[in-house]
Amino acid sequence: MTLVMKASMYLPVALALAFQSMDLPAQIPSSSHSQLWGKNGEHWQPSSRLPDYSYAGYRRGEKNIPNAPQGISVRQFGAKGDGRTNDTEAFQQALHTVKTGTIEVPPGRYIVTDFLEINRSGVILRGAGPDKTTLYFPTPLNKVKPNWGATTSGRRTSNYSWSGGFIHIRGSFQSRTLTDIIGSAKRGSNQIKVTDTSALRVGQEVEIYQHDTPDNSLAIHLYSGDSGPVDQLKGRAKTSVITRIAALNGDMVTLERPLRCDLQAQWKPQIRSFEPTVTESGIENMSFEFPVTPYEGHFTELGFNPIALSNVAHCWIRNIRIHHADSGPFVHGFFNSIDGIVFESSRPLDNQQCTGHHGISLGGGDNLVTRFYFGTRFIHDITVSGFTSGNVVMNGRGLDLSLDHHRKGPYANLFTHLDAGQGNRFWKCGGGAALGKHCGMHGTFWCVQSEKPLTYPRPGFGPESMNLIGLKTDQASITDPHGKWFEAIDPTTLAPQNLYQAQLNRRLNK
Repeated sequence: MTLVMKASMYLPVALALAFQSMDLPAQIPSSSHSQLWGKNGEHWQPSSRLPDYSYAGYRRGEKNIPNAPQGISVRQFGAKGDGRTNDTEAFQQALHTVKTGTIEVPPGRYIVTDFLEINRSGVILRGAGPDKTTLYFPTPLNKVKPNWGATTSGRRTSNYSWSGGFIHIRGSFQSRTLTDIIGSAKRGSNQIKVTDTSALRVGQEVEIYQHDTPDNSLAIHLYSGDSGPVDQLKGRAKTSVITRIAALNGDMVTLERPLRCDLQAQWKPQIRSFEPTVTESGIENMSFEFPVTPYEGHFTELGFNPIALSNVAHCWIRNIRIHHADSGPFVHGFFNSIDGIVFESSRPLDNQQCTGHHGISLGGGDNLVTRFYFGTRFIHDITVSGFTSGNVVMNGRGLDLSLDHHRKGPYANLFTHLDAGQGNRFWKCGGGAALGKHCGMHGTFWCVQSEKPLTYPRPGFGPESMNLIGLKTDQASITDPHGKWFEAIDPTTLAPQNLYQAQLNRRLNK
């Protein structure tokens, strides 16, 4: 089986092979079903070891990313797009002037040498297509604005090695405490008791928040008690789930979705406001290009990075192509979508046969990555780190895909309907020492094809509460409700092949 995807109207014909029909057939001959889900979710319940991933992405998957009306052209601010003129000032002026709406970037090659920031809602930077509109960045971020730091081992490196982008959608969440949560609640429950409901209302979007104790008890819980060394976490773990309030009854609050982990009094759980300052902004339909320079290897990156999203919600990156980058998008926030992204590089390889550091990095929660193709290798193709949860990565493939779980308790994230390519690097991860195992509890890997059969990951990867269903493998099934869950189902016969889509359809009664 070859997992590929349908070409979008925005993608050039040359990319069709990367996006040729990842849609599923109406019926899969001799289909097999997971004991955790069944055919239509009949085996599933909110408290089971399989989380509910259906809220990921723009507007929780309940609405499509909008196609905004025609906007004002960056050419009206003086941009030339001739591949010779520095168009930075024109882009900055456009972003300063357009308070809401679309900034159109017509066909051309635009040179950009400084940061471009979107810090308002409803601002969209839209090209004419990744085969027509190219933004070229000749200088790395660290030369534009030096930002030196160090790794956890003390090695000097640029902070742009793992963060930052030339185009930055930046906001904040304006979080404030609305009420304390009384007592405890179990994972899978959607009811909590609070001290005061006067600041709450039905339909309100809120944050369920708690933080760790000095003995790292919350972090250990996020690994189902099997965390490995966590000394360097130093009580910094936290959990954050964004949900709407479904009902209020006295001091009881009913949430629209089940909790992804326990709430305990020792972690001081609260209901906080969730009032993002930036929503509904996006970057779409263009290519990002950097110079073809040799890749010198891990932590040498100076910031050939195209995009960053920081503390934003319901924003998107759509139909883009990235050439010769150090890293791809860094996304931190909630309910954001990356839909349609291709990585290519002609850089000379480092000694790991890679051309960059991080491909896509996810933090926050409930973000969605779909329709992607890695035509080159990053040290970490897709990264989840820092107690992030509820993210979904689906409908994509790579030459030799690496799903980097970068320690610090990334838990309950879903990877579904993927082609890992060669299959040599699927479990390859990074992260500093004594920050916990790579993957936290209930990380789920569902329907993954590869050339090389995949095996159950080594013990240091994560706890036995992970879920592995429908990976190409030569190993036998192990289905212990209280231990390892490895269902050795042929990915070509597993149904549904996309767990996120099945859960979303079930929740929306489609």
